[in-house]
Amino acid sequence: METPDIKAPEIKDWHAHVYFDAATRDKAWALRERIEKSFEINMGRFHEKPVGPHPMFSYQVHFKNEQFALLISWLTLNHGDLIVFIHPNTGQDLEDHRDRAVWIGKSVPLALSIFTDRKKD
Repeated sequence: METPDIKAPEIKDWHAHVYFDAATRDKAWALRERIEKSFEINMGRFHEKPVGPHPMFSYQVHFKNEQFALLISWLTLNHGDLIVFIHPNTGQDLEDHRDRAVWIGKSVPLALSIFTDRKKD
């Protein structure tokens, strides 16, 4: 019996979001500088307010599929007490953030309604 041809979404690339608050701002900035020195990576803005589905201050680390193992290993060992939220980019924003995410440190609830409310429009 043949298995059906199941087409999964393609992962274009990845985002890691480093979460912080006023008390951990300097630690987050120091980690950002270490990431920039250690990897050829696109860094997003340093948001000192919740943005999009992210309930805390954050910045984005945009990286390629082939960088996944090295970067995630490095973040796992170097994140300190900061929270890191990681998700693929497949073009299915809700599923990428809700169902396909990886957390380093603790997890926090995301504001996913921005994706479901957008689909109702």
